[in-house]
Amino acid sequence: MTQFSVLDLVPVREGGSVSEALNNAAQLAAHAEGLGCKRFWVAEHHAMDGIAGGATSVVLAHIGNATSTIRIGSGGIMLPNHTPFQIAEQFGTLDALFPGRIDLGLGRAPGAGPELQRALRKDLHKASEYFPQDVLELRALMTGDTDLPIKATPGLGANVEFWMLGSSLFGAQLAAKLGMPYAFAAHFAPDHLDSALEVYRRDFQPSEALGKPHVMVAMNVFAADTHEEAQLLASSQQQSFVALRSGTPGKLPPPIADYTSTIPTPARAMLDHLGQAAAVGTPDKVRSDIAAFTTRTRADEIILCGATYDPAARLHSLKLTLDACQTVAI
Repeated sequence: MTQFSVLDLVPVREGGSVSEALNNAAQLAAHAEGLGCKRFWVAEHHAMDGIAGGATSVVLAHIGNATSTIRIGSGGIMLPNHTPFQIAEQFGTLDALFPGRIDLGLGRAPGAGPELQRALRKDLHKASEYFPQDVLELRALMTGDTDLPIKATPGLGANVEFWMLGSSLFGAQLAAKLGMPYAFAAHFAPDHLDSALEVYRRDFQPSEALGKPHVMVAMNVFAADTHEEAQLLASSQQQSFVALRSGTPGKLPPPIADYTSTIPTPARAMLDHLGQAAAVGTPDKVRSDIAAFTTRTRADEIILCGATYDPAARLHSLKLTLDACQTVAI
């Protein structure tokens, strides 16, 4: 049986605030927990007006205090932005606060222009070249399986579940080599989905933490009582995708009816391409699309994405989705 989780970017909507976004994230996490979701992840993004999850470990502490059983984690921490020692301390602290509930998803993409590199005091593109070594160092700081000249406190001995994130063959190959579970970001970069999963499963080497391949794939999902309402809900995130790809990102905008008919053909084609990892519509339609996607990917878990301008609509969408998917074996 496929398990379901939630990925949240902690979206800041037009007319809203960071405080509101953080409160909405906590409410969504508690709602996901009540619906039986496996995990609730927050993604690291910086210098973006519409995303409030930049201080990811701090946000996760907030989420942890609003929940009690659901696993919480990063989807992901972009390790080139940090040092392994800092992340060991941060996630060791989270494990001490919320024992046995912490996931540490790691990504390589620096995703930063020169301004952010200066702000972080790092050459992020050079740092990304050391990503495999940094993953090993971070793991050693927490497991103690390699002699290091310094110990992370908190950190050493923390019961943190490591994940590799990716949208290319690189992450799949590294996850396989290190025997880590693998999460693929199909919700915004589906191009290499099938080949990456094939490589990961083919080359997987068992580790002490994981005996066989374990795959989670991200989908954009918008469920509503009618198809038209679901399409309307999805339009806020669609607008954000178009703005981001156009180099003009901003806060999450209000929905627009029949949005895709108003945009240029290249933008519509981009959204159609992303639609291969999406399910938008009534509960029956969403269930059917998720089932087909799961059959295609053979995913062990699906992590549900999809920001809505009205936070209550996302709560309703998640409930409709989980209720629908629990009625059949997916």
